Amino acid sequence: MLHLLTLIWVFNATQPALSTFSETMSQAEFAAPGVSNSFTVKFTAALGPVETAKSILEIPNVLNVGVRPHNPLDRNRQNYPAFKMADGSVPVLEATLTLHSVEHPDWTNMTIGVPVARLKQPEGEHEVVLNFTGVRWTMYVDGELMDNDFPFGYPRWEPTNAWKRDPAWVKKAELFAPGIEPKKVPAPAGQVAREVQYWTPPGHNTWVGDVATLFYGGRYHVFYLFDRRHHQSKFGCGAHYFEHLSTADFKTWTEHEAATPLEEQWECIGTGTPFEFEHRLCLSYGLHTTRVYPPERTVLPAQWEYLKQHGRTGSFRMESTPGFPAGSTYAVSQDGLGNFRKTRILFHPCENPSVYRDPAGNLRMMANYRSSGMWESGTVDGDWRCLNPDFPPGGDCTFFFRWGKFDYIIGGFKNLWSKPASAPDTAYADEVKAGRDFYDGLSVPSIAEVKGGRFLMAGWIPMRGWGGALVIRELVQFPDGRIGSKWLKEITPETERARAMALHAGEVVEVPGGANSFLLTFKVQPGTGLKGKLGVLLLPAEGDGRACELQIGVGDRRAQWADGTQERFAAREKSLREGGSANAIENLEGIDRAFTVRVMVKGDEKLGGSLVDAEIAGQRTLISYRADLTVRKIMLRAEGAQVPKVEIAGLKR
Repeated sequence: MLHLLTLIWVFNATQPALSTFSETMSQAEFAAPGVSNSFTVKFTAALGPVETAKSILEIPNVLNVGVRPHNPLDRNRQNYPAFKMADGSVPVLEATLTLHSVEHPDWTNMTIGVPVARLKQPEGEHEVVLNFTGVRWTMYVDGELMDNDFPFGYPRWEPTNAWKRDPAWVKKAELFAPGIEPKKVPAPAGQVAREVQYWTPPGHNTWVGDVATLFYGGRYHVFYLFDRRHHQSKFGCGAHYFEHLSTADFKTWTEHEAATPLEEQWECIGTGTPFEFEHRLCLSYGLHTTRVYPPERTVLPAQWEYLKQHGRTGSFRMESTPGFPAGSTYAVSQDGLGNFRKTRILFHPCENPSVYRDPAGNLRMMANYRSSGMWESGTVDGDWRCLNPDFPPGGDCTFFFRWGKFDYIIGGFKNLWSKPASAPDTAYADEVKAGRDFYDGLSVPSIAEVKGGRFLMAGWIPMRGWGGALVIRELVQFPDGRIGSKWLKEITPETERARAMALHAGEVVEVPGGANSFLLTFKVQPGTGLKGKLGVLLLPAEGDGRACELQIGVGDRRAQWADGTQERFAAREKSLREGGSANAIENLEGIDRAFTVRVMVKGDEKLGGSLVDAEIAGQRTLISYRADLTVRKIMLRAEGAQVPKVEIAGLKR
């Protein structure tokens, strides 16, 4: 159970409105708001059936508010079909801001919006607030934050501006400039998410990006890059920042305030790592400012020049260094739990820093994105010296961990290296090349040791682009140092009472009760000589989406998710070792005798499809997202293997 920060946003004006519509007015004029870089529009919207696109409130060349019917099949950017009306339609309320900047003259229209069906009472009157702060462009409805984006540039006001409304849709409107600072107040009843596994933040277009974890102060801390629009916010720059969850027992979770909120137009935050330094909880992260400004306008050239001249990195304060901040920085928790404060110190020119304590207590960093290598320092604030410029190669975020007699470095989407703990750093071997990796479909996974000597892996599963759902695994270590994974018991979704099913090879059966989400459990008896192949086909209703197949090969010790048909086994997918993806895994353990397979199917409207997650013999996991698939039928296909019994249980709501 995850206790969320449930807030109501209140906009109390401390200054008179710049312009106001009375009940009888449909248009009005007002003078430009001077040097103000912020504004707020408050209005009462009378929402009803939407048959055609219609502008309901407009400030020419600055703001347009409209309603329109959205294509129920179009999930691009906003994922509006996550919330449909009873008749299947998707009316939306949108606000488009027109921005101007010298640096990016093509970055103009920025649209935020909400599917009307997401509102508690879709039809009727609603209090809408549109707030532009320079850093954020946000839509609130009835005190709830519905959508936001992160602007670059500012509106261009005319000396005299005329604005108009459609009285049938907008009952009252007020314009404030400068804008109103919203106040947060606790909601009357706190919001709770029943599940942490497969969780996405509340909202229609909200996702989990890169995950970074640490066990500190008796709690497991999960930091994730909050994403809207699958990396398409801020005109495609992403505009991510770290949000924060934690738990002491893996059953009750708490959402904290954002660890690194965006506070400047140039800010685009990339991956990093939490770490402990001087008995403080810290979070390193990268500033991807070069997505907004060219490198020569940032601090990066000065940082690289310092490194070249001194053989170590410098410490650059953002306030006193010419150029826009870029590279590595960090934030520090003020209470050891949350309440992070940015240090505003740049300590390295790499843009995805992975700072950690090695087993000897040394402060180390692996440089990623625009840099590479392993570095060491006695203080976070600069003075980083390179120990090995070539390993690990720069890429997405890398994570070091030691487990018993072995050291590991996992990185990004497809990298894993390992060595004996007693061996030098030059002894790291490529585990992916050997087919011994433990990727299971997660992106940019993070590893942390928690109490009891357990190791957890957390990452995100992609859905229709960058960002998706949070997934956490418990890792399993084999005697030779190879690692597997299993479902984390404490967060495995609860199910209803299981029902036994007669599922014979080649027979198609309906999912009992028409559940969109369920758990399928069965035992596999390998054939003579440890041969055989098994396929579990998950089928939609007729004509809806493509079926997918979990295929387990006992003889070749492989498993895969793939598109499937009723006629034959799915074609062989390539593993990471073979140049493919983690949809296929190799070197399965525990299948040389009867073994259990669990398959979790998680489907809902927001996902626009289903997550299909398998645990094989309690020693390997394999997860995939299947767009537009709602599972309605199941078929078993077996060749030289037997499945004596199958159980199915719907997930508790």
